[in-house]
Amino acid sequence: MPVVILLCFFSIFSYSCKSAPTARFPNMVADADPIPAGDIEAHFDRMFSSAMNKTEVRVVFHPRQNAVSLEFRYEMVYYRQFWDLAGRLHFITALERYKEDYSARKLDSKYRKTRSIYGRVNGRVEWETFKFTKTREANPVIELGYRFRGEFPFFTTLMRSAKEIDTSGDSVVMDSRQINMYFTRAQADALAKLFDQEYLIGLLKPVNVNFEETPQDEENEIYREYGN
Repeated sequence: MPVVILLCFFSIFSYSCKSAPTARFPNMVADADPIPAGDIEAHFDRMFSSAMNKTEVRVVFHPRQNAVSLEFRYEMVYYRQFWDLAGRLHFITALERYKEDYSARKLDSKYRKTRSIYGRVNGRVEWETFKFTKTREANPVIELGYRFRGEFPFFTTLMRSAKEIDTSGDSVVMDSRQINMYFTRAQADALAKLFDQEYLIGLLKPVNVNFEETPQDEENEIYREYGN
């Protein structure tokens, strides 16, 4: 085989290998495995009670998806709740609005009015009942707002129930659970720091990875959309 043809073949093969991850993960910022970003605490509703449980939530950065998963156990089920870049920016902006309303004493006690007062984002959730059971997936809407529990107004995210995305042809298709997460201001601030894109990219620097350029205009557009 002529040398020129061989060089062309290896060039095409090399380009295909390099571009394959990008084609599969269009939002990828680096070709790297998930990285633990930290742990936070949040409160969840307690079954058959008006009280709440304080639960540790593991936060994991997924560079190939440019997404962050909040991983926790709720009522014996293990969940991974994913937040993309737009969702994370929305969370940070919503929290700032909540703190402004809190300081101005403008908070309303009617939860039906406040549960989505700071908007909604498109989410994704995976869940398993046990470690070796099927992983189920859905794309729920997540609402951001606040809710009074007693006299204290918690910043909240409400993950709505959604139909399972069934890719296996299983005859049993489940809906994801509706789940409230409650945050004190300190807990929400801790999560906002882990949601920060600059912090997440910084987790990759000690690792030898291939970075993908994020178009600056695209990121600025997201900030403009959620900064209003």
